[in-house]
Amino acid sequence: MNHHVRQVVTVLATAAMAVGALSGCGSSGTTANEEGGKVYFLNSKPEVSDQWKQIAEEYTKETGVPVTVETAAAGTYQQTLKSEFAKSEPPTLFQLSGPVDLETWKDFTADLTDTDIYKQLKDPALALKSAETGKPVGVPFVIESFGLIYNKDILAKYVKLPGAAVKSVNDIDSFDKLKAVTDDMQKRKDDLGIKGAFTSAGFDSSSIWRYDTHLANMPLDREFKDDGITAEPATVKGTYMPQFKNIFDLYLTDSTTPRSQLSGKTSDDANSEFALGEAAFYQNGTWSWTDLQNAGMEADQVGMIPIYMGMPDEAKQGLATGSAQYWCLNKKATDKNLKATKDFLKWMITSERGKESIAKDMGFTTPFKTFDKVKTDNPLVEAMNKDMDSDKDRVGWSFTMVPSERWKDDLGNAMLEYAQGTAGWDGVEKAFVDNWAKEYQANKQ
Repeated sequence: MNHHVRQVVTVLATAAMAVGALSGCGSSGTTANEEGGKVYFLNSKPEVSDQWKQIAEEYTKETGVPVTVETAAAGTYQQTLKSEFAKSEPPTLFQLSGPVDLETWKDFTADLTDTDIYKQLKDPALALKSAETGKPVGVPFVIESFGLIYNKDILAKYVKLPGAAVKSVNDIDSFDKLKAVTDDMQKRKDDLGIKGAFTSAGFDSSSIWRYDTHLANMPLDREFKDDGITAEPATVKGTYMPQFKNIFDLYLTDSTTPRSQLSGKTSDDANSEFALGEAAFYQNGTWSWTDLQNAGMEADQVGMIPIYMGMPDEAKQGLATGSAQYWCLNKKATDKNLKATKDFLKWMITSERGKESIAKDMGFTTPFKTFDKVKTDNPLVEAMNKDMDSDKDRVGWSFTMVPSERWKDDLGNAMLEYAQGTAGWDGVEKAFVDNWAKEYQANKQ
């Protein structure tokens, strides 16, 4: 599964909205309508097509501003976008998934500096920025975090054991401390009633993305930050491959499952192991709470900490937080239509009805300050929000710059061969570094 186009499954609970919530919220839209502006949004998420159409109808009824929403079929967004931009009245609002998409559509993306959606971002660094100008040209409207989800009950039991490596989960702020804890847990798994410190690292299609995409993101993001990389590079150096090996080895040695059996393990297996209390740690993200809840877990049983792997200044590291869903404005649209579109987006993130639609009807977790008072029953989202409000250094989603799906597939295969003992770590390094340049060149031809 390619996670960065995975459906967001985080569900937020919001307070009941007043019947008259729409009244008084459409003044900016009315102005746009008087000027003849209209909105045309090409949506990339079929699972919320009905919700977008509903809120568009409500906005038009309230303000008189025409809002058209069309949704591309699953897996066809780029093709549909190309077709729509060739029409006489192309979308005024569209979506990109990251820097690679931006390179294709950069001539159509408007500067969003003066828009409310950019000004209301909790962290402006989350915006998608032009490599040429440094200006924000994409604003994320869905945000997620991934890290190491932990079972609070198991950790509470562990820290009470004689000679425990830490006194609290808060003491785990480096790879060395994480390794000390999980190695000790593995040795004392019978005392803890677990099968392993970590859930199984499955390598089928339902689970491999956690490693060839999300775990691989960790060394990529630090390398890109070191080198000032903000757009898809032609090559990577693999600066932090030793740290990548650190954490992957830990997943393999302190696991519920022998290395020889990992190829048959699935995401359902990992989810079940964690929910049943068979493992203390589970690499996944905010979207996984629904599955864990459905498996019987309570909100007060889970938390999330960063993925530590031996990076410099690791105690300052936060969760990996980002988006693969960015709103972009078509800079070739008329001034009237651009204004109408900006006003519509402002209403979506500031009005009570707009926020209810995004948070409750669509189930999105957003990065906007205007949603601070929207309550969530997702403990992993709570962990994300706490992390974003801290002074931790957020790990970005640099996997959105990966040159191709084949790069990820080849890396995953190399990691599986290493896990099974049929190949060495040099195969993983080659897949990571050499295949990047190869895939980059192949896609530029």
